[in-house]
Amino acid sequence: MTTVPQGYEAFLHEMKDRIQHARIRASVSVNRELVLLYWRIGRDILARQEEEGWGAKIIVRLAQDLQRAFPDMKGFSERNLKYMRGFAEAYPEEEFVQQVVAQLPWGHNVRLLDYVKDPDERIWYARKSIENGWSRNVLVHQIELDLYHRQGRAITNFDQTLPPPQSDMANELIKDPYTFDFLAMGDELAERGIEKELVDHVKEFLMELGKGFAFVGSQYPLEVGDQDFWLDLLFYHIHLRCFVVIDLKVEKFKPEFAGKMNFYLSAVDDLLRHPTDHPSIGLILCKDRNRVIVEYSLRDTAKPLAVATYHRLPADYREALPTPEELEAEFGE
Repeated sequence: MTTVPQGYEAFLHEMKDRIQHARIRASVSVNRELVLLYWRIGRDILARQEEEGWGAKIIVRLAQDLQRAFPDMKGFSERNLKYMRGFAEAYPEEEFVQQVVAQLPWGHNVRLLDYVKDPDERIWYARKSIENGWSRNVLVHQIELDLYHRQGRAITNFDQTLPPPQSDMANELIKDPYTFDFLAMGDELAERGIEKELVDHVKEFLMELGKGFAFVGSQYPLEVGDQDFWLDLLFYHIHLRCFVVIDLKVEKFKPEFAGKMNFYLSAVDDLLRHPTDHPSIGLILCKDRNRVIVEYSLRDTAKPLAVATYHRLPADYREALPTPEELEAEFGE
């Protein structure tokens, strides 16, 4: 039996990491070149049709000829050539294609063309998909849940209570409404019941919250003045470098909810916050809220607070979405 020299295991681990990273870089490079190839083909088709009056039937002929010339390559079907043309039409600048959408697999770009017609919204989803590493199904799921129009829509006092750029990051982070379509709960459920369901589906809940949230605990205990208090849900956000306290309410927002959250944040900052952490943030999730009442409640509050709503989608719409198992399989890729 060969004697393993000292330090070999560390050396092997380093080699495995290096090979794995090289494989990932190679895969990204191959994908980038493929997407750029498709964009250039689409650009040239578009140019010929616009400048020389080639009709739509040229795509049928081109698909046949390319498939005959490259029988071992997929992707030259008539349908895919039309996507290439649409891709070049959607992104006329090659530099933007190289820097942004070429980082996405072709399947992601096809879904963006299919599902998102507004150019600014399409670019937003492309960037978010790159930033969060969304799989194709997760990307479609976020589009169907209208994340673009929910992101940064909560009512907050972050501009008055947090310094920039943290206030900007925090404002962008909080959505309204939050969609809990993955829960197996009835339409009417007590706060503890919703909390339990969210914890049971914590992976889906974290995906709905967004990138950077780390789950700390539910019914997290705090001892203040010889009395015990429990936080519904406690998270830590790794980019904001702060605790995030979530208080669940099954009713419409009331002003006293802000006072209670202000107390929780003071306790968390005193008992849990590390000296290098930023001030803790509170998120009150309600079934409904009146904007004017919320704004009055947050106006003179010194702690950073946000108020947002949550809902579930109608049953017939939920059935058309990926199941939690499908999302977990996709999200774990």
